[in-house]
Amino acid sequence: MSIVICFNNKDPKPWKDILQMKLKDVIIEIYPEVKEPQNVTFALCWKPNSMVLDKFPNLKVIQSVGASVEHIFNNQCIPSNCAITRIVDHQLSKDMFEFILTGIMRHIKRFPEYQMDQELKLWHQKPYKRITDVNIGILGLGKIGSYVAEQLAQLGFKVKAWSTSEKTIKNVECYHSDNGLKNVLNATNILINILPLTEETRDILHLKNLEELNKNGYLINVGRGEHLVENDLLTVLNNNHLSGALLDVFRTEPLPKEHPFWIHNKIEITPHIAAITNLESASDIIVKNYKNLINGRELLYRVSSKKRY
Repeated sequence: MSIVICFNNKDPKPWKDILQMKLKDVIIEIYPEVKEPQNVTFALCWKPNSMVLDKFPNLKVIQSVGASVEHIFNNQCIPSNCAITRIVDHQLSKDMFEFILTGIMRHIKRFPEYQMDQELKLWHQKPYKRITDVNIGILGLGKIGSYVAEQLAQLGFKVKAWSTSEKTIKNVECYHSDNGLKNVLNATNILINILPLTEETRDILHLKNLEELNKNGYLINVGRGEHLVENDLLTVLNNNHLSGALLDVFRTEPLPKEHPFWIHNKIEITPHIAAITNLESASDIIVKNYKNLINGRELLYRVSSKKRY
């Protein structure tokens, strides 16, 4: 029984080093340098090449090194007897909350506009919003989304949230179903997307939904790039329905240099860093799951093949 690391757009060597330190007697190889593919039972993945997992006929567990798993489902033929697991780390939730709170506060205190004024040497005081003035809408109430919603409500924001299944969170108005989505979008000042990517949620940030937000509303997308219909965002920004957007995820990453988002004065871009997997804590989860596999125990953070989260 061995482990293979199949990464794209991520350096596999630090992962191999820390796992080898914690699993001294286990063979850990980095694809494509795999001597005996038939011995691989555990694959550690991040955006693996299309159909690469077919090369390992005895694979039992596919472990994502992040909270998302759509990068596995989208490119592979998953055997019915193969489990898919992901990383669930409370520190990721904290990091995501801090990132989102920073984006919210910068927006309501109008820091991006003051930065532009500074470049032009303009001294121009602007009205601002207070926390209690702001209606927040959240899409997605998984582990991270629920934590973010709860923390924002505790700070005094008015928070509404939508998820694909029914949820209950203290001091948060929770909705589900199509009608529930409209309730969350309507009268929202700042919309935060933290949804997983499924066929149901793909392209959910489209023109009609974005136009449901309040005039001068603001979008923060930390879910997936495929949630956002990019041209529709440009439309609502250019016609001044939305005042701006903070985007951390994109359909193509790195974002192509010719992409219009780079030069749009109402868009702030960060390079998918809202919540970065911590190598030390994530490796502990991976080691635990590998040991659970070989000992016939229940796997941590198993993903539903039907729901894909």
